[in-house]
Amino acid sequence: MAANIDYYFTCASPFCYLGHRLFCDIAEKHKATVNFKAVNLKDVWAVSGAVPPGERPPVRQRMRLVELQRQAHYRKLPIKIEPKFWPTDPGFADRIAVGLVESGIDPRYFINKVLGGLWAYDDDIRDEHVLASYLSQCGLDPLPALTDAKTDWAEEIRRNNARAAIGADVVGVPTYVYNGEAFFGQDRLEHLDQALSEGRAPFVAPR
Repeated sequence: MAANIDYYFTCASPFCYLGHRLFCDIAEKHKATVNFKAVNLKDVWAVSGAVPPGERPPVRQRMRLVELQRQAHYRKLPIKIEPKFWPTDPGFADRIAVGLVESGIDPRYFINKVLGGLWAYDDDIRDEHVLASYLSQCGLDPLPALTDAKTDWAEEIRRNNARAAIGADVVGVPTYVYNGEAFFGQDRLEHLDQALSEGRAPFVAPR
């Protein structure tokens, strides 16, 4: 039976950027079905106790910037650790991804464009023209996707995804939930790959 993975993400996360392509490669390698679930991250953080980077103690802010450089070097990806359009609101881009999923369109290529645009090329991912360009580059008609992204139902799905994430013990993004086990962070991708290869039972925490 093919593996099934819930991928919780948001289009503004640098760690989603660092792990996105590798995750998609791992899923393809194992012929896993991926459920792309854009979330309103603030809803998840409200339960897990996390706060936005700018509200963290200075020492944690500095360590985050070091970690971004270290992980980008390890993954061999370009990165701007303080991009021009940061912080930003990923809501519009997230809702486009939601709409693509609801239309039966694989959103991975669009998500990759958004993440790379923000973290490698200083693009403004709130700009409708920028997002339309990404959709066109993926061979998609921008108009239906942009229209869907402006609907209340797209935002409600995004919030429902956050509720599902909380129910799955997701504490942040990216998180990959396989067989009920949450793999939090792109630096857990090798562990996910191993779990898929071995078919082991999931690790659980007592409640």
